[in-house]
Amino acid sequence: MKLHRRLVCALTLLCAVPSALAQTRSLPLHELRSGIHFAGRDVKGLQDDAATNPAQLWLSQGRALWAAPAGQSQQACSHCHGDVATLKGAALRYPRLQTGSSRLINLEDQIRDCRSAHQGAPAPALESDELLALTLLVTQASAGLTLHSFITPALRPHWQAGAELFTRRQGQLNLACTHCHDQHHGQRLFTDALSQGHPNGYPLYRLEWQKPGSLERRLRSCLASVRTEVPEWGDTGMRQLSLYLHWRAQGLPVEVPAVRK
Repeated sequence: MKLHRRLVCALTLLCAVPSALAQTRSLPLHELRSGIHFAGRDVKGLQDDAATNPAQLWLSQGRALWAAPAGQSQQACSHCHGDVATLKGAALRYPRLQTGSSRLINLEDQIRDCRSAHQGAPAPALESDELLALTLLVTQASAGLTLHSFITPALRPHWQAGAELFTRRQGQLNLACTHCHDQHHGQRLFTDALSQGHPNGYPLYRLEWQKPGSLERRLRSCLASVRTEVPEWGDTGMRQLSLYLHWRAQGLPVEVPAVRK
């Protein structure tokens, strides 16, 4: 607890983040580290061993859902897309603007839209096992590929909003994401080392949750930790922050199925 208090005090005394948005990442490419870099040996072992990685259960569910006819159309995902391997690289394109609109969507939103619009089935609830299983399966098709992000003029306002969220002090602790994940990564908060806050493993299995969870769930948890208001599920701000985080993590490989403490 003493270490925790010292860290909080040190962070809150940091000078305010400049309002002007930097065009370069705070962490240069050669310093980027995936979250597994900061994990303990036991967690690394779970992630590396396909036989014991608990996320495999959700991948199996995702494969079954991919092949199962659903909804009024009685069409399966595979009827349109074939083998899920054909979607290699698709997960890297999210968050993006929805085709024909200015709505910023993530991969989960796209899967929900496909489920309802093309299969005539109820859209799976956010954070449901069904949605997590399908998202994990589609993301795994891009495993090992390097994150990249093209911020088009249309996306730039969303990117700017996400960057502002990342650097904005919030909550009773008066902290911004950048304080922990840019300036103090590697230091311990209670028993855990602070990571650099990269999204390249999501959706990932957290031992704390005893199931996989989305990046949105993790962001909401962080907001609750600094004791600030947590937005509604599906909030555009969470997608904007996700867009910025994916841009910030360019150069890291997609790492699924990932495991964290």
